[in-house]
Amino acid sequence: MSIPAATLMTALRSGHSTSPRLTWYGPDSERVELSGRVLDNWVAKTSNLLQDELDAEPGMAVRLDLPAHWKSFVWALAAWQLGMEVVFDETPADLLVTDKPDGAGAGFDAVVAVPLAALAMRWPGELPSGVVDYAAEVRSHGDVFMAHNEPEAELPAVRGASALSHEALIEGFASAQEPGVRLLVRAADGLESCLSASLGAWKGDGSVVLVHPDLEVTEHLLENERVSRP
Repeated sequence: MSIPAATLMTALRSGHSTSPRLTWYGPDSERVELSGRVLDNWVAKTSNLLQDELDAEPGMAVRLDLPAHWKSFVWALAAWQLGMEVVFDETPADLLVTDKPDGAGAGFDAVVAVPLAALAMRWPGELPSGVVDYAAEVRSHGDVFMAHNEPEAELPAVRGASALSHEALIEGFASAQEPGVRLLVRAADGLESCLSASLGAWKGDGSVVLVHPDLEVTEHLLENERVSRP
């Protein structure tokens, strides 16, 4: 596959694959660190879930009704790798991925519920009929993604504040960052903005420290994570 998202995933799992690429700080002292190899593993499993279980294809649209979080980053990368359009606004889409699944099924071919707790093995409680439990299903899917249909670069990739094709995803959507940056990304800025910043860091062989809105960004955190300074 030649679309930029697929090229990015190849780079993340190949060069310095055991180095941290995405570190998440969440509530209740939650810290999750994903190397390039582990991030690619999660993305591959999610792409396979989309393709094999939800019949997703290049050109289809998925709405990410999720906060900025390491799991929402996985979903965006998985959808882009498959050649899908990621929708950040309230406009129509084929699939819905959400952490608020109650009453959310109208107008979508499928709904996926994503529990945000790091160690969640399934959705906590009952799900509406037909809603897919991401935590319970994703681990059964393959660690390597092979697309059934190769996506075309001209297909739409982003719908929200920006509207861009896959061809323009990295050059047009990713914000400029210093090569090799260890970038602090504040989840309070919203998913679309956080993904733009993170793609820019990964494009330059850097990494990301994503921090939940309720957490204070202390000097200790910045020093411990070796966050790049201006």
